[in-house]
Amino acid sequence: MPRDEDVAAAVHAPIDAALERDGERWTLVLRRQFRHDAKRLWEMLVDPARLATWSPIVPDRPLTSVGPATCRENPGDEPNDAEVLLVDPPHLLVHRWGTDLLRWTVTPADDGAVLELRQTFDDRSSAPMTAAGWQVCLGVLAAGDGTGRERATGRQARDYDWDDLRERYAAAWR
Repeated sequence: MPRDEDVAAAVHAPIDAALERDGERWTLVLRRQFRHDAKRLWEMLVDPARLATWSPIVPDRPLTSVGPATCRENPGDEPNDAEVLLVDPPHLLVHRWGTDLLRWTVTPADDGAVLELRQTFDDRSSAPMTAAGWQVCLGVLAAGDGTGRERATGRQARDYDWDDLRERYAAAWR
């Protein structure tokens, strides 16, 4: 599909990004304002059908209760082990994808909601590509208006400046 200019604009909207040392691991922190209200943003985080519109990995069940899940990027892909560790709707979701720990916090704001993602992982060298990937995916989420926009994962993320974003993060976190 051709590049969606609304998504491209949303990808480049302001986002706070940091990389923090967390003991022997690293935590990527991304924070971004959304026009979606907290309830809608929460639904986009926990509902597999909605995750399939923007997220790089889609679970086999709603992420609304503690327990195991299986995730895939695309139908037919090998499954990834996942587990929901904590759910406090509509504000906090903590889950695991493989060995990565993801903590999503939704905070209501006057003109929508603020979403913070804290992803903890082992390999610092993966931080720039992970941050770039999430920035593209969060752009798709921000542009989401129910019109059936396509996810920008894998090779399609490059249409939304993933390579440039990765390089900028790599330079910032040397």
